[in-house]
Amino acid sequence: MKKGCIIGRIFKTLIGVLAATVGVLFTIYFLNLDMKLVGWLYTVLNKFHDRKVRDVQF
Repeated sequence: MKKGCIIGRIFKTLIGVLAATVGVLFTIYFLNLDMKLVGWLYTVLNKFHDRKVRDVQF
């Protein structure tokens, strides 16, 4: 095997992984999926925490 062949394969693999990562991150950004997840989590946590009885005194 030639050295150039191994380096070329590593380079192609690295470019493929970087392209896949950028594609996934762009999809999350473009569809605003991170904020949709945070909004859903916020409503779930509010339902859980609003059931607690609180005795707040100042």
